Amino acid sequence: MENKPIKILSIETSCDETAAAVIEKKPKGVSILSNVVASQIDIHKKFGGVFPEYASRAHVEKIIPVVTEALGNTDPDIIAVTSGPGLIGSLLIGVNFAKTYAFVKNRPIIAGDHLTGHIYSNWAEKPYPQLPALILIVSGGHTGLVLMKSHKDIQPLGETLDDAVGEAFDKVAKLLDLGYPGGPAISKAGQNGNPKAYDFPRSMLERKDYDFSFSGLKTAVLYETRKIKKLTPKIKSDLAASFQQAIIDILIGKTIQAAYEFKPKSICLCGGVSANNELREQMKKAVSGLPWHPSFYKPHLELTTDNAAMIGIAAAYHLDQKTTFDKIHADANLKL
Repeated sequence: MENKPIKILSIETSCDETAAAVIEKKPKGVSILSNVVASQIDIHKKFGGVFPEYASRAHVEKIIPVVTEALGNTDPDIIAVTSGPGLIGSLLIGVNFAKTYAFVKNRPIIAGDHLTGHIYSNWAEKPYPQLPALILIVSGGHTGLVLMKSHKDIQPLGETLDDAVGEAFDKVAKLLDLGYPGGPAISKAGQNGNPKAYDFPRSMLERKDYDFSFSGLKTAVLYETRKIKKLTPKIKSDLAASFQQAIIDILIGKTIQAAYEFKPKSICLCGGVSANNELREQMKKAVSGLPWHPSFYKPHLELTTDNAAMIGIAAAYHLDQKTTFDKIHADANLKL
């Protein structure tokens, strides 16, 4: 089966995006045949973050039309679905739909993990990253560094000890009344700001491990706003730019530190926060300064946020994990 084209229907409902895609796996690579995402931003905007129960309800409403649109006339050979980590209510919608579809169609199924999916967003098109690759995952719920020695050997090096980067962006954007989602709001506000206006802490850069912490930085912004009598647009822009630069310095600092230890051939960004233009440009510049000249990869913008194409691509590289519908389950705390 692996020597002929294989069509994979992939489903992603780990948080607040209902997504389905069809991936074609060929002997020399993969291609995305369809990639459909139903966003819930308008639902959660008034809360300044994801409201889990509303997310689950929206998945119930959208899963059938989204999968139908993604499939078109395709009859998939394999089903892939995100089984974790994520919001358990959201995960259950996608997992149970995928299991039912696999049962009715008598197709094998692959349980994918969301973080591995983000990693494989960099394998959407050629040239693919050379291995070993050092990968920085920065998303709404997850932040971590990963060393990928092969498609069978993916090792976590460190992760956030508190807030993920995306959460920190959302919370600071809410604090500054900039809107939701926080990442794009902070980025837009920061365009007119001075990134050196406020000297926010660069947490844990002095440590020799690869864990992250952003709660102290978030608190520093809170304390700074309490000192200010009126948050004018200019002050908000300066705060946003300074906060964003502190985040970027931490992410790049840890990544370059790991790069010097492991000497990867490629360095990759992935996850929703990897859409941040300042992060992309500054990381590219930092990687270009490394003496052994590793390649730098970042996903297309449409593959940075949660989507099903990345889950299908990951499944295409792990076809040996296919099983039957009754063997997979949702796991909100699934580890990479």
